[in-house]
Amino acid sequence: MKKIFFLLMFFVAGILSAQNINVTEHNLKNGMKILFVEDHTVPSICYFVYFKAGGKNERPGITGISHLFEHMMFNGSAKYKPTEFDRLLEENGGYSNGSTWNDFTNYWEEFNSDKLELVLDMEADRMKALKLDSQNLEQERYIVMEERRLRVDNYPENKLEEELYAHAYVAHPYQFPVIGWMGDLENIKLEDCKNYFRTYYAPNNSVVVLTGDFDTKKAIKLFEKYFGKIPAQTPPQKINNAEPSQNGEKRIELKRDVQLSSFLIGYKSVSVSDPDHYAMDLLSEILSGGQSSRLVKSLINDKQTAVEVWASQDEFEHPGLFKIYVQARQGEDIKEIESNVYEILDELTEKGITDNELEKVKNKKIRELLSYFKTNQSIGFRIGYYHTLTGSYKNAFHLAEKYGAVTKEQIKKAAKKYFVKDQRTVVTLLPSGK
Repeated sequence: MKKIFFLLMFFVAGILSAQNINVTEHNLKNGMKILFVEDHTVPSICYFVYFKAGGKNERPGITGISHLFEHMMFNGSAKYKPTEFDRLLEENGGYSNGSTWNDFTNYWEEFNSDKLELVLDMEADRMKALKLDSQNLEQERYIVMEERRLRVDNYPENKLEEELYAHAYVAHPYQFPVIGWMGDLENIKLEDCKNYFRTYYAPNNSVVVLTGDFDTKKAIKLFEKYFGKIPAQTPPQKINNAEPSQNGEKRIELKRDVQLSSFLIGYKSVSVSDPDHYAMDLLSEILSGGQSSRLVKSLINDKQTAVEVWASQDEFEHPGLFKIYVQARQGEDIKEIESNVYEILDELTEKGITDNELEKVKNKKIRELLSYFKTNQSIGFRIGYYHTLTGSYKNAFHLAEKYGAVTKEQIKKAAKKYFVKDQRTVVTLLPSGK
């Protein structure tokens, strides 16, 4: 009873935390949406802008262009010279960053609250007049190519993921690596960049979240002043989910100059908006979240055949993958370990999980959800994230309720539905012997 009470307390706390966040919506005539969360607790502001421009908006020939723009966006505009964006922020106690995902690219700054107008002026200027020339492109092209070599080509685990998505999907652009294929990065043209920027970095393809110490009415006037005259563009073509059903297991074998064998399994799964997402996400914790989780306990602690395992459920706008990664201990049979993984999954689909397992992962998840609403930055990120992926920021406020309602029966049913041999892709990495 104490454990159940503990869970319910976190569950209620999560709902109350979300309800205390007041969001004011404002739409500019050019289609730009702004979400305001006014909070005077600390004298700082966080600005987030999300563009629906990620890996899934690309095509062969320009893969990696979204991530390339993440770099080029900091290299000057009509009014602000290269490096001046970061210099002005840092001189005024702020900082900035950006990230590129499968479904979007986002940028953010955190700064002293008296510098809001400066930040809006800089952001508006690079939205309407980013510096796009050959020098900017070539400089960032080289940096991104080096980043690819470091993070993918020379990083076996990430190379496994790249190969997994490239083979698991045949029609959906989730098959493309967000960082881009090297051949495309080498050949993206300046005209490609100008067309991409015009289409995807338009105000009507963005949502801005402003959190922190500001007056909402005054902030709205500033947005109208700096962003209101930026023209809307023709909306980008909607990406349809044209991925056909997978009707058989796919297996890929790689050989690299590595010491330890490993494999990555991907099951066709759900989107972030699917009701089954909550069950599958909790299931990833049951499999690999801590020393008592099923994969860790069996493969690392008991059998001692693996040195690393993890499981995760994608959070994509369209159906993603449920992934399981295992790195084998030196000298262990990789095929036997893979068979052990399927035995654990079969037990889940046949017998389900225990009350204790469900209670533990729910408590952990709800503690995690509470952290989403602690800082200006975390609030801004989550609100923008869920608005971009699901169409409404309000969905971020119902996560504790959704996870709290998941039952053992739902998890068992989801495991049986998605852990299907014909719906999985397996990539194995073996030492080349060199």
